[in-house]
Formats: sequence, C-alpha cells, structure tokens
Amino acid sequence: MRDDTDSSRVPDDASDDAVATPADKPVRKRPKPGERRVQILETLASMLEQPGAERVTTAALAARLEVSEAALYRHFASKAQMFEGLIEFIEQSVFTLVNQIVERDNDARVQVHKVLAVLLQFGEKNPGMTRVMVGDALVFENDRLTTRMNQFFERIESQLRQSLRQIAEAAGSQTPTVDAQAQASALTAFAIGRLQRFARSGFKKSPTEHLDVALRLFAG
Repeated sequence: MRDDTDSSRVPDDASDDAVATPADKPVRKRPKPGERRVQILETLASMLEQPGAERVTTAALAARLEVSEAALYRHFASKAQMFEGLIEFIEQSVFTLVNQIVERDNDARVQVHKVLAVLLQFGEKNPGMTRVMVGDALVFENDRLTTRMNQFFERIESQLRQSLRQIAEAAGSQTPTVDAQAQASALTAFAIGRLQRFARSGFKKSPTEHLDVALRLFAG
C-alpha cells in the first residue's frame, strides 16, 4: 500500500494515486471522470460482503484502493455520501425493474410475485448492498441513511398495496383498501426478513429459497 500526500498539498488536478514511479515500471493510468467514484462505491460494497465488516472505515477503504483518505474526499464530501451512492444504486436498480413489471404485466397477482422476486434476487446478487438495505451496515452511520432506506421499503409496500387492492376488488372484498394494506405490510415484512436472514447467515441462507411456495402461501 502506498501513502498519498496530504490533501492540503495535492493540486486539484492531481491524480488520486499520483506517486513517483520508477522508470522501469508502467505508470498507472489516471481514472476517467466518474471512474474513481464508481470504483470507490464498488470497493465499499465489496468490503461490506466480508465477515466482520460491521463498520468499514474510510482508512480501510482508502487502504484497499491504495489511495489516501484525502483522495476519497475529493469525490465524496463524507462517508455518508458514499453510502448514499450505494442507496441510489439500489433504488435505481430495483425500481427500474419494478416500473417495467407494472407497465408490462396487467395481472396484479403476477405483479406482486415479480416485484418481490426482483427485490430478493437483487439482494442475493449484491450481498454487500443487502447489508445496507436491512440497515446492518448503517448502524454507526448518519441517521438519514436509515431513513432513506426505510423510505425505499415504504415505496415497495406502496406498490404492492396498489396491486393487492386490485386483487381484493376483483375478489369482491368489502374492504379492499384495508385488505391490501394488511397484506402489503405482511409481504414487505416477509421480504425484509428474508434479506436479514441472508445477511446474518453470512450470505448462506438464500433469500429466494422456495420463494414460489412462500409467495403462494402469502399472496395466493
């Protein structure tokens, strides 16, 4: 690991990893605009997958990237902003697919099953992100991160509620709104529970395990 110069002495246009390099070694290419931000977020997510990663420090993150902490702060004003970058990725990835499901599938029951499947499959493919989603990685971080993640699940629940209301109305329910609210709440709690089990099992318990059977029990 190399030690970058302090940010107070590094020119604004200096590369994050600018160091004196022996003539017989290749010079590391300067990252293109935006590449370093993506690299920081990918590395943070990767570190969250490791055992004992209750809290990832900026010092550890910088060491993994072989840059100084000052170099990190040239791309993110704080560690909270780094986590916000991960949450943004989660939101965009999941809700892009959710919106596609709602647009393409007219069957409300299919919408419910697919929305939950997309959510759990995303967590399974992105273990580090799962720890952010369930809040394990946010325990020692800024409270606004937990609030934003809670809002993410509220949006999931809202979408489920819309679909479930259609199902209740089609079934002739006298209280379709109440029925939909109760079922959407239960299904969201089920999904969060699956993600938490996945994270706390060291990513051994798949969140999509017997998913079709479970959804038939919950959502019919």
